[in-house]
Amino acid sequence: MGTNFNDLWNDPKFISKEQKSKINLEVSLIGKIIEARENKGITQKELAEMTGLKQSAIARFESMKATPQIDTIFKVLKPLGYTLEIVPDNERPID
Repeated sequence: MGTNFNDLWNDPKFISKEQKSKINLEVSLIGKIIEARENKGITQKELAEMTGLKQSAIARFESMKATPQIDTIFKVLKPLGYTLEIVPDNERPID
């Protein structure tokens, strides 16, 4: 039987814990941005106009074809009524 996604995802020789954390963060962040945009009834084009970005840039990072810079994330979050915040990671023990 061949290797499937779950086998690779759970194989520490294939993907490290740090890489998995990065991917999970990106998927979660982009998912929340899409959810917030859709909940406000804003199209990608409208969000682009509000932020000074191109619609194609919004589409690229919403489809995870590009990872936006932190300043771009802030530009996109502002008209959606959100910001970023640093919070404790409950999965790691505090030293």
